[in-house]
Formats: sequence, structure tokens, C-alpha cells
Amino acid sequence: MSRRGWVLFAVMCLVWGIPYLFIKVAVGEVSVPVVVFARMAIAAVLLLPLALRSASKGGGQLGLLRRHWRPLVAFAILEMIVPWGLLSQAERKLPSSLAGLLIAAVPIISVVAARLTGGTERLSARRWTGLIVGLAGVAVLAAPDLSGGSALPVAEVLLVALGYATAPLIAARKLADVPALPMTAACLSLGALVWLPAAIATWPQQVPSGRALASLAALGVICTACAFLVFLALIREAGTSRAMVFTYVNPAVAVAAGVAFLSEPFTVTIAVAFALILTGSLLATWTARDPAGPDDQDGQPPVSRRRPPRLRSRSADPASPVR
Repeated sequence: MSRRGWVLFAVMCLVWGIPYLFIKVAVGEVSVPVVVFARMAIAAVLLLPLALRSASKGGGQLGLLRRHWRPLVAFAILEMIVPWGLLSQAERKLPSSLAGLLIAAVPIISVVAARLTGGTERLSARRWTGLIVGLAGVAVLAAPDLSGGSALPVAEVLLVALGYATAPLIAARKLADVPALPMTAACLSLGALVWLPAAIATWPQQVPSGRALASLAALGVICTACAFLVFLALIREAGTSRAMVFTYVNPAVAVAAGVAFLSEPFTVTIAVAFALILTGSLLATWTARDPAGPDDQDGQPPVSRRRPPRLRSRSADPASPVR
């Protein structure tokens, strides 16, 4: 990649690795509905003007949104509205680093979800091994909390991972023609409206601390609105396949942030689980291209059988999630 591509890549590794830290800080002082509403509303306010300007230049983009409203609503529910609520609720009890590591199972779940929903891609022995190894890592990570009374928060985070894994399938199969920026702005706006009544009902009686307010602002501005714009720039600069490799770095950032800023423990169990999940994700999503086939979607020559295979992204759709 170019130098600009590496800078954008590093930014994405950071901004989609630290939401767990900000969520943990925010839910310590305000309700889950307020956290989710604030994140969505702030990002929607920032992205809507850009989306409307893009729609006015593109022509017909708003019509595409209207024609695809059903899959659009389904995508918003599975990608943002429900997962962000579950994740915030879970982090009231779980360390942010543990939540970030459990979310690392998304590439593994994506492979299974694609297969169960009609995907025809063959699963090789290597990929099956990756699924087993990755799921073993999730089991190693979750087992201590399951026996310690934290079964519900762990289940909530795993449901978040399931939503993150299935929503891109909807985007790739039903929303491929919908421009990414208007689509994301619409989903965020819808989510903010859905969470507004609950946020009003649980609005804090006193102004939260500056630490909590800064976390809410960071979630909306940095981890959602800016992250999405940087993600689109990275897609244009490096292509989807290379761009999505940052999703394998995010869990390490989540753990490092939790340990450094919240004094969360880093145990041998966490290290082993992270190694298993990362290895499983790489194996489960690793595939070679036919050297006689056409160029890949990034405009790069196909990979030879004698060269290392390229990574498959967790979603081939440029409108992939703003986490």
C-alpha cells in the first residue's frame, strides 16, 4: 500500500479498537439507551449533510434507499440498533477488553453464517480447522465468566458478534446497489429515532462527568462518523480486501486500551484465547484464488498457487459496519 494507505489503515485499527473503552466509561454514569442514542445521533448529525450532498450529486440515491427500505431496516437492526444496545448492556459487567476479544469471533461466525444462508463457497480442511480453533478460543475466553455468574453478559456479546456477522450478508446480497454514505446515515438516523424514547425516559438527573461526556462524544464523532469516512478513504486507497485486514488488529487494540486506561487484567487465559481466536479467524477466512481466473475486486492480479493466498474480508461490501 501507499504511505497514505498505511496511515489510514493505522487509524482504522485504532478507531474501531477503542469503542469498547469509551462504552465502558460511559455506561458507568449514564444508561444504556442514552449511550446508544448519543452515539447514533451525533454520528447521524455529522454524516447526514454529507449524505444529502452526495445524494444531490449522484441523483436517484434517495430513491434507492426507499426501494430497499426492508433490507435497509434489517441491516440497521442487526448491525447497529440491537448490537450496540447489547454491547453497552454487557459492558456494565464485563471488562472492555473481554468484550473486544469476544467480538473477534465475528470472522469465524461470518463463515458459518454465509454457509448456512445459502453460500456455496467450499470449506476446505484448513478453514474447518480455523473454525474449530477459533471457537475453542471463544470457549477458553468465555468459560471463566460462565461459571462466575456472568453468563448473560457473555451471551449478549456473542449475540452482538452474530449480528455483526450476519448484517454484512444482507448488505452484500440485498444492498449492493445502495451507496454506502447515504445508507449509513439513514441507518444511524433510524437507530437514533428508535432509541430516543428510552433515552428520554432514562436521561440522567445530573450532568455526567467530563470523562463520561468525552466518551460519548468520542463514540459518536471518532468511532462512528470519522471512522466511516476514514474507512471509505481506505477502501478507495487500498481496496476492500486489504482494507478489511485491520479487523484482525482491533481486538489487540481493545485489550491494550482496557489494560492501559482502565487497569483491566491481562491474564494467561486472555493471551491464549486471543491467540486461538486470531489463528482461527485467519485460517477460517484464508483462501487461494485460481491463477487462471480474472483479477480480483481490488484490481490486483490473481494469486498464484505458489504465492501466499490472500485474506478474505469479513464482508466484501464497502458499506460494512461502523463499529
